[in-house]
Amino acid sequence: MKMLLTVDIPHEPFNTLVRSGKAGAIIGRILEAIRPEAAYFTEQNGRRGGIFVIEVKTPSELPSFSEPFFLNFQADCKFRMLMSPEDLQKAGLDALGKKWA
Repeated sequence: MKMLLTVDIPHEPFNTLVRSGKAGAIIGRILEAIRPEAAYFTEQNGRRGGIFVIEVKTPSELPSFSEPFFLNFQADCKFRMLMSPEDLQKAGLDALGKKWA
């Protein structure tokens, strides 16, 4: 299943890693390990952030996506399930609407 991983990176220790020239290499290693379908870096809540689309086969994989960010950057990670338009069509919204109306 596809999931959206959002990462909120605090200023420290990231600033120190940038100054020492290590931040880029660490990010590269993380991206190589998590192999996202899409990766974007942006500001989130006034801090550095990343947004990644990842393929997750089992819930037990979640630590392999989040721990690199936790351990290297003391980052906060959030996971959200994603649906394609085809997935949404299979959700049975009409039946749910009738059931809960």
